[in-house]
Amino acid sequence: MSSNNELKGRIVKALSGYYYVLPDADAGDSENEGQATVQCRARGVFKKRGITPLVGDDVVYSLTENGEGTVEQILPRSSELIRPPVANIDLAILVFSVTEPTLNLQLLDKFLVHIEHSGIEAVLCLSKQDLERDGEWTEEASEAAAAVNRIYRAIGYEVYGTSSRRGEGIESFHERLKGHTAVFAGQSGVGKSSLLNAIVPGLTLETNEISNRLGRGKHTTRHVELIEIGGAYVADTPGFSQLDFAELGIEDLGYCFREMRELSPDCKFRACTHVHEPGCAVLKAVEDGSIASSRHQHYVAFLTEMKEKKRRY
Repeated sequence: MSSNNELKGRIVKALSGYYYVLPDADAGDSENEGQATVQCRARGVFKKRGITPLVGDDVVYSLTENGEGTVEQILPRSSELIRPPVANIDLAILVFSVTEPTLNLQLLDKFLVHIEHSGIEAVLCLSKQDLERDGEWTEEASEAAAAVNRIYRAIGYEVYGTSSRRGEGIESFHERLKGHTAVFAGQSGVGKSSLLNAIVPGLTLETNEISNRLGRGKHTTRHVELIEIGGAYVADTPGFSQLDFAELGIEDLGYCFREMRELSPDCKFRACTHVHEPGCAVLKAVEDGSIASSRHQHYVAFLTEMKEKKRRY
């Protein structure tokens, strides 16, 4: 095969056995926007080797006579998520609302465990801040927002507050995304689609309100797709639908809590589980308040869940 027939691009959508490849911009032309994607099939050799091209993959492809293309080669990936199936993500945005739905710190920690395990940088975004301005926040909501800022900033996570309705915090949040390929995750109904629509007016992603009218239980987003949003790509995805620790070993869990990861070398025992051992640096930190007790409680809950699952199988 002549190499001049080989072109480079990125898979931005996968649907019904087709891969939609966005050609690399010409050298010196950094604007991909508005460029048409090439509808490609993958070479049979991938299937034989058990390899599936993923949205986000950088690929080498060739054009066929009918104007379509063939994915010839998948270039090395910097990261790979199993759920949602997407490659080369370098930023995970966890969108949580402090109210409507009520903020669930245990679910937030579960997301963070999965993201830490996949080696992707995480940024927290507290949506629906307008409800506070409009006096619709309860005391619990205010406490929840304060808790997130206190606990998660202290361990090095960035926290952004946004209001899609009022456009507050959107600009600095968009700046943070630039130059990255990001995945958005979080509880359903927190306003992920509204947030993307606020960043790129005219994007008009379906929001939950619409799907609720069509019938409960429908995800607003049904396939993984990369959306170009002014200098960044965002994977608009059905989300981390099942956070069940299937890809995680019990011994990996402590590593996924960054404050425990930092302290575990100071534990008396090398394989310390940070639950009951004497001389445990983590338990000491929980006791003196330098590790949030909620984080440690969630760690113990996840550990129990993983052990029970292991016993069952």
